[in-house]
Amino acid sequence: MAAPVTTRTGHVIGGELIDGAGERIDVVNPATDDVIATIPAGTAADVDAAVGAATAALAAWSATSPAERAAAVRRVSEGIAARRDELAATITAEMGSPITFATKVQASLPAATSKAIADLVDNGYAFAEEVGNSLVLREPVGVVGAITPWNYPLHQIVAKVAPALAAGNTVVLKPSEVAPLNANLFLEILAEAGIPAGVVNLVHGTGAVVGAAISAHPGVDMVSFTGSTAAGKLVSIAAADTVKKVALELGGKSANVILDDADLAKAVKIGVANTYINGGQTCTAWTRMLVPAALHDQAVELAAAAAAKCTVGDPTDPATRVGPMSSAAQRDRVLDYIRVGEAEGAFLAYRATDLPERGAYVPPTVFANVAPDMRIAQEEIFGPVLSILPYADEDEAVSIANATIYGLAGAVFSSDADRAMAVAKRLRTGQVDVNGGAFNAVAPFGGYKQSGNGRELGRFGIDEFTEVKSIQR
Repeated sequence: MAAPVTTRTGHVIGGELIDGAGERIDVVNPATDDVIATIPAGTAADVDAAVGAATAALAAWSATSPAERAAAVRRVSEGIAARRDELAATITAEMGSPITFATKVQASLPAATSKAIADLVDNGYAFAEEVGNSLVLREPVGVVGAITPWNYPLHQIVAKVAPALAAGNTVVLKPSEVAPLNANLFLEILAEAGIPAGVVNLVHGTGAVVGAAISAHPGVDMVSFTGSTAAGKLVSIAAADTVKKVALELGGKSANVILDDADLAKAVKIGVANTYINGGQTCTAWTRMLVPAALHDQAVELAAAAAAKCTVGDPTDPATRVGPMSSAAQRDRVLDYIRVGEAEGAFLAYRATDLPERGAYVPPTVFANVAPDMRIAQEEIFGPVLSILPYADEDEAVSIANATIYGLAGAVFSSDADRAMAVAKRLRTGQVDVNGGAFNAVAPFGGYKQSGNGRELGRFGIDEFTEVKSIQR
């Protein structure tokens, strides 16, 4: 039986916390199966109220100077940093991200990315420039609908809200109903940072109701969505009738291309760690490891050994590297894919044992001798499942890497930096890490093909939330 509800969380519309009428949605700790909170199941009427509040706040907020807006975003960054541990613990409780990762990444990265936005504006981001006889202006889009996922819940909220605010927009935010509690903490941080009431509004609920209402609302000028490719298509369809701007950050099936001259042990170790980060619930995870056929068996042995070191367990334990999936539904989805892989004839090289009896856990898994056309090599699993694919030569490796509907991320490992760079340039994907290159909080983030359109982070993220006007004189 579920534990008693401990927290009752509401919408935030026009600066007011609204409990919401009617049905509520349980928030479940995936490590314990306990209900830890409830949120209101928002309606189209709630969205309409939030859009009204955002519209009313738009004129005053967009009229503030870039310096004022940058200062406000900087205070938001400082507020996130000050409440890092609380935010991390909340994210661990609501979606199972291991506490060490939640602290270092889930709750810390948003402080860094929002600070970067403030720095860019302070350092002269060009809201106006001269082009010949034209004055070219970057102006706010208007009211932005932000629809965010559960896997990096706060990071994705901040990656949309911070640049949207810096550009002078107001926002209607719908966080995932799976991991919504951090969003209410974020709204508190916004208020403490002096963001005026109505500039950012929060409506809880499902994508089918609240997300669809935001996407179709005639008062919403832009929708920025992060989630699955299937859901992104629905957002685009709903938004089409009003021809609003749409930015989509969708799924991925990223390839880690290990060339024949790479340090194999290093490349495999880093590749396995990347695949299992956040329990594999990462859109950029390198879930396909491409290795030379002659090195396949050695790579499999190394991958299985590395996977065995990924401690699975209680996400509140600092030693845990792989926690539960975000929900029972996600656990069942990943387990189904593991069964699919076995049925397709992939070799099950490693599968963890001794998992906790309670909670939404799945075993970290390594499949070997995976063919490029298998479902586990084509479809986004979103769990700790690695597929190792052999290839004959460099051209075939690039062909296999590019042979999915996705194009979000990827990696290349080689002892020859020029060769690695040449292969990276051939990959049809929005970002590529060469020899374990570090994440860059101001580099553009987004995908090719059905991984979406538009870019987030840094100046590219600010650009996304602007309209361009040219005035000839």
